[in-house]
Amino acid sequence: MDPKIIDWGTLDFSYKKTPYRFHARWKDGQWDHGKLVEDNMISIEESATAIHYGQQCFEGMKAQQSKDGKILLFRPEENGKRLQESANRLMMPEVPMDLFLKGVMDTVKANSEYVPPYGHGASLYIRPLLIGTGHNLGVKTAPEFLFLVFVVPVGPYFKDGFKPIKLKIETYFDRAAPHGIGNVKAGGNYSASLLPVMKAKEEGFNEVVYLDAKEHKYFEEAGAANIFFLMKDNSFVTPKSEAILRSITRRSVMEVAEKDFQLNVQERKIGLDELDNITEAGACGTAAVVTPIGQMGYNNKIYKFYADGNEPGPTITKIYKHLTAIQVRDVEDTYGWTVEVK
Repeated sequence: MDPKIIDWGTLDFSYKKTPYRFHARWKDGQWDHGKLVEDNMISIEESATAIHYGQQCFEGMKAQQSKDGKILLFRPEENGKRLQESANRLMMPEVPMDLFLKGVMDTVKANSEYVPPYGHGASLYIRPLLIGTGHNLGVKTAPEFLFLVFVVPVGPYFKDGFKPIKLKIETYFDRAAPHGIGNVKAGGNYSASLLPVMKAKEEGFNEVVYLDAKEHKYFEEAGAANIFFLMKDNSFVTPKSEAILRSITRRSVMEVAEKDFQLNVQERKIGLDELDNITEAGACGTAAVVTPIGQMGYNNKIYKFYADGNEPGPTITKIYKHLTAIQVRDVEDTYGWTVEVK
């Protein structure tokens, strides 16, 4: 893939091989220093815990260009902390913060030609990954681990960009158990979503939004993003649950909503019985950024939000514009969230 001939404005969200990726290995209780490699294939033992028992976790990040050509990351240390939280839950060694940041920075710098130019609505997606390797058969933690980082130039996660999507409220399948691993970024959470999302798309929806697994009456999160709502009383509400991912984008959206737009931000349980009080809805995450939800389907009824679900609502629009402007420093980053790759 030659960066000189890429049409940056038409990129989709799919894998594309870039020249370099970072590999670091843990063995005998310690990490090596890690290095850049060119081969995008990895070789692991057939008995590796990542294959048999799902002992793996990952992160999602983006690098973007500012108007003056700087390459910027958004809150990378928060991703490093979350990977450590996931590792602890899954009995994996923490990736030290300096090693995590080195892997991310070195990989982005080595593939800097693939960071889309400013103003094309595209980014360089960064995937840090931690997997259990080494010989193993029983259900126990792996003897060795591989931390790797690869990058891919991408367009919007939802192909239509900042336009309303339609979600199915999932009433049969559960995303995660109340005290399971729904709060960490483990691969098993996403493989569990493949079937319900396929069924939802066959019914004309873009994605699903899950309810709590215990009572099936409170909103949790979508298959690939967190969610939030604007209510008739002008409050900003996002679900509270121990089973949903600690989203860095969601927490950033909450801060922007409260501090920059003086909204009444609430993190609380929000149930199906409040559907008629919702005026705007949104999905948020590294890949989705902020995406308006125009409609939700529940029990053969379609609930429509702002402009009958045909247009993004005004509040979600201003939050989206402000957050994305912070990410590329089009406005002053008063939060100190952006980090330049040098």
